[in-house]
Amino acid sequence: MNTTAQNQFKFVTTKKQHLEQILEIENSAHSYPWSESNLSSCFSRLYHNTGVELNGKLVAFSIIHQVVDESTLMDICVHPNYQGFGFGKQLLIHAIDQAKNRNSAVMMLEVRASNHKALSLYEHLGFTETHRRKEYYQADSKREDAIMMELRFD
Repeated sequence: MNTTAQNQFKFVTTKKQHLEQILEIENSAHSYPWSESNLSSCFSRLYHNTGVELNGKLVAFSIIHQVVDESTLMDICVHPNYQGFGFGKQLLIHAIDQAKNRNSAVMMLEVRASNHKALSLYEHLGFTETHRRKEYYQADSKREDAIMMELRFD
């Protein structure tokens, strides 16, 4: 991440008032985005939602669901115009730190097998594959696997 971007971004707790911006990021970055209803349902006490704000504009977000000592990365997304600057990595590191601070023993996630950039980032940060859900996701005219991963906090 370049120094200018490092100096200008901050983490914010996203709330329902950010939903329109979150939906815009989600729709622009994902081929199969979550619906407004799905995103809206993630604003309760079991969810920890964080955004990356750059010069007052939300450019990325993460949604973490926590039950007891298990955190699940439900969604992490960076607007395409801001990809490649390290915001996704910084946001994921922040999410991991927050999960540890909330006494999680593990962070879990699932990712499309075709999402090589995300897989590389997750592996770089210590996530390991636990299993696959064969042909789980719709992918144009075919199906693709979901890779289940976890990072244990020891």
